[in-house]
Amino acid sequence: METLTLSRPALYGDHHVIEVRRILLAMPGVQDIYASSAFQLVEITYDPQQIDPDTITARLGEAGYLESLELPSETGNNPGQSTYFRHTTAYAEVGRVVSFAQGVETTGRALWPCPGLGVITDEGK
Repeated sequence: METLTLSRPALYGDHHVIEVRRILLAMPGVQDIYASSAFQLVEITYDPQQIDPDTITARLGEAGYLESLELPSETGNNPGQSTYFRHTTAYAEVGRVVSFAQGVETTGRALWPCPGLGVITDEGK
């Protein structure tokens, strides 16, 4: 048996741990999996006679777990960089409540990608 350890930034919740375990345990030769959303780490014990590390990482890539987790961030007032400006509003009708809004450019995918879980559609209605 050999062990493959992968750092996976997209593994940020317990639902991802369940999905990664489901994907990998379905592969022949995978014996044991330690997956941690807290440490964003997957440790896979596998039989090298049945499966190789490239096949394991390729399968995780198909499920979206090899991508980095890109989140937009505020850049402040640095010249030459895109800055996200917040809009603050206070209405007398709601008392002491303040709301914040921020427009962020879309990159063609959800801001919080969720590998293993597809997009919800209303096709069944």
